[in-house]
Amino acid sequence: MKKVLSLLLAGLCLVGFLQAQDLIDGVYEKVVTVEKEIIPYDDIREADVFWSKRVWRTIDVREKMNLIFAYPQQPLIDILHTAASNGDLTVYDMTVLDADQFKEKLPVDKVKMIGNSVDTISRINPITLQQEDVIQVNEFDPSKVIKFKLKEDWFFDEETSTFQVRIIGFAPVIESYSSDGNYLGDETMYWVYYPDLRPVLAKYEAYNTANDAIRLSWEDIMEARLFASYITKESNVYDRVIQEYATGLDALFESDKIKQELFEFEHDLWSY
Repeated sequence: MKKVLSLLLAGLCLVGFLQAQDLIDGVYEKVVTVEKEIIPYDDIREADVFWSKRVWRTIDVREKMNLIFAYPQQPLIDILHTAASNGDLTVYDMTVLDADQFKEKLPVDKVKMIGNSVDTISRINPITLQQEDVIQVNEFDPSKVIKFKLKEDWFFDEETSTFQVRIIGFAPVIESYSSDGNYLGDETMYWVYYPDLRPVLAKYEAYNTANDAIRLSWEDIMEARLFASYITKESNVYDRVIQEYATGLDALFESDKIKQELFEFEHDLWSY
């Protein structure tokens, strides 16, 4: 009798334990991305690089190919800003000169304040019918992050005879509005040193429009360059961006020209 009661008690405990476990949203538990580690970059010797070019480009999340960057369930900015706000990722102050050179770290308390604002609005009290001022707290809105900036180096490695690109810096860009709702322009939130960002991106899945069973990580997306972008600046003697000497369609043509020059440089390295 005691043995039967012991078995019954053990069974009830097992059932309770199983019920206490987290439910799996699907037919299997997804662990590949969570357990994934980044592949370290190869060491590049200065003597092996005989040509390089620094380029700045912009990813606009409103373009069709970039819609995954604003995937509602978990947009990329949520991953990035949460890590920065928790202190898991070091970000650099945008207000200093040459911010994309990662000179001054931005404290966590200031990171948390980015995108937040306090406004005083006037409204009619429905009970007293009197006009009164109400304080409204606006929290960070991920949907207002509509662009990401990249700083990257293109170079030719003689040791491996390969033309490569490495992302050096990454920066989210948010739409800025005045207290009365007028659009003020785009504002860079902060810069992130991309090699520090890679381990964070590797732990999160990006939406795959073709197959739910195979999800690439955000690190895969960036390294495989599965995004559309346009060049806003290349290293030049005047240190100026394209918008300083070309606007509208001319700026787009200049961006395509720089992209074509990179392609032709690689193409002309070889004889066919």
